[in-house]
Amino acid sequence: MIRLLVILLVILTSCATPKECCSQIKKIFKFSTFYVAANGNTSLADRDIYSVQDGAVLYDTVFTPFDYSLVMGIRKIKRFGYEDITKFKDGTESAYGDAASVGLSSFEYLFQANYKRQEGVEYLDQHHFVRYVKPKWLAKVEYIKDGFADIEYFESTQRLRLNGNKKLSFNIGAAQRLAEPYGFDPLQEWKIQNDYLHYTCLAIQEGYSVDVYESEYKDPDGNIVATSADVWKQVVIPEVLENYVEKKRNELPNQWQHSLVVGFDYYYYKKNFWLHSWGNLMPYHYNDGGQYSYHNFNDGEQWYDYSGGLIVGTKITKNLGMFIEGKYNKYWNREWYDFKCGVNYVIF
Repeated sequence: MIRLLVILLVILTSCATPKECCSQIKKIFKFSTFYVAANGNTSLADRDIYSVQDGAVLYDTVFTPFDYSLVMGIRKIKRFGYEDITKFKDGTESAYGDAASVGLSSFEYLFQANYKRQEGVEYLDQHHFVRYVKPKWLAKVEYIKDGFADIEYFESTQRLRLNGNKKLSFNIGAAQRLAEPYGFDPLQEWKIQNDYLHYTCLAIQEGYSVDVYESEYKDPDGNIVATSADVWKQVVIPEVLENYVEKKRNELPNQWQHSLVVGFDYYYYKKNFWLHSWGNLMPYHYNDGGQYSYHNFNDGEQWYDYSGGLIVGTKITKNLGMFIEGKYNKYWNREWYDFKCGVNYVIF
């Protein structure tokens, strides 16, 4: 991502002279915003943990390092009327309108990478898209990686539009998504009757060793990680299962999903009231018969994937205003969403 942004900046700088070959590139970057920002704040408070061993009270402190984010991006997205055009971009904003299928300009894009630490866990989040909209059709290519929501996928869509020049428009077309095989359960092969899991056998396969008589449980490096069956079961095994599931999922190739998509977009703005809403529904998905097709994890049946957003704001009086903003996504039975709402009363 960083290399891509550097290349884009170099190209833009090299085209500073009035050359015909650079005119189209300048047009692409005109009115775009490049931004780099660092943000930080305190995280979870330090927490004391107490335990008792041989009658003595022991305690330890869990430290959670501060949260931070390092953001770099470039965007060319015309802001909607309800957005603050004077605000600097710092990469932490909830620009809900970015998720809409239709923007205010025919050609828009966003390339953003965010390396952050949240509650002690580090993520590299990414959001990139290129959107091209005409009155009769639209096309969009998008890549999303959200570590906190544990979702990552590539999506492209091509749709025909109805009432493209109106406030309310509808669209229909196809969507292609590339993602890990969501629904695949690596632990299924280790389950027996009543969903009982052979977790000790799994751990031994992963390199752990168990000596019940000596009450010694060792990791693959030979370090003692537990001296009782309770600690082994309640502390070590959950970590073994988490690492195993992550390893098996990373070994599998990403899967293509071809779907029918229908949607709508509505945008209305006045100074005292604005409403922006959009929605997308994928009611049908092609079953290619692959081993890791989501159909296999859904009993061979179809399912509904959908996403949408709503932004409403009003100035009830000169002093009083209220707003509701949010977006929601559900793909492969995985949900991620965010929202905010509130009331503003100006005293003067």
